[in-house]
Amino acid sequence: MTQLAYYPGCSLHSSSELYDVQCKMVFKNLGIELKEIDDWNCCGATAASKTDEFLAVALPARNLGLATATGLSEIVIPCSSCYSRTLVSQKTLAADPGLKDSINAELSQKIKGDIKVSSILEVLVPRARSGELAAKAVKKLEGLKPACYYGCLLTRFPIDVNVPDDVENPQGMETVLKALGATPVDWGYKTDCCGASASVNDADQSQLLMSRIFTDAVGRGANCLVTTCPLCQFNVDAYQDAVGKKYGIEKRLPVYFITELIGMSMGFDPIEMQVDRHFVDAMGLLKELNLL
Repeated sequence: MTQLAYYPGCSLHSSSELYDVQCKMVFKNLGIELKEIDDWNCCGATAASKTDEFLAVALPARNLGLATATGLSEIVIPCSSCYSRTLVSQKTLAADPGLKDSINAELSQKIKGDIKVSSILEVLVPRARSGELAAKAVKKLEGLKPACYYGCLLTRFPIDVNVPDDVENPQGMETVLKALGATPVDWGYKTDCCGASASVNDADQSQLLMSRIFTDAVGRGANCLVTTCPLCQFNVDAYQDAVGKKYGIEKRLPVYFITELIGMSMGFDPIEMQVDRHFVDAMGLLKELNLL
């Protein structure tokens, strides 16, 4: 069995616990053991980068040291924000040896910079292309027409990094879901921002952004949204009803993590995967399409 270091981040141990459960189930079935790094800390997410540039680098740097200490060559980070902050920290330290030395001086587990930082899609896409993912499927996702929603963090970074997908029109989720029999729609808001944490302190602007996402997805014929980002998933799921009423959008779309749909294709119990925990009903469409 392949082992990968694993950083769940705060969301997957709290509001998006179901994503953590699903990741472990799906990866285990693919022959991948996720080894959660010991004593990890918050990466700082968006807060640290807005208030303290040093902390924005130092917080994820500590996790990189812990990941390196596992002896594994790759760490997978499902959360888009955590992935972005960790990759940016690694690249920043590689370009600034002095900063790296000053941070390392305070760490028991040193940053060496030689571990590969991967998003969940960087692990899944090659397995979709090789046929390995389809080989694990017991049912096809026929009738599923997802709008793949990447959000603004997965392909856009504040510094120059090697992005493993098209920045404006990424295709990673589409590649995975097509391999399992789904028919992703082509749409125009896949990398637009949902408002992120502004849904709390600037609800009007965040809901305006979400209204555009919903309007385009519905208009293109999608019957669900799919994402890899826990904050994106939470926003477009939890606020969809309020936004729909405010902007006259009648249709409601279930918002799945990509792991939920992979898990359904693998024949996993939807209750064990916690598919029933969504704000917008996520079970009805699966029943309608005979995927349960």
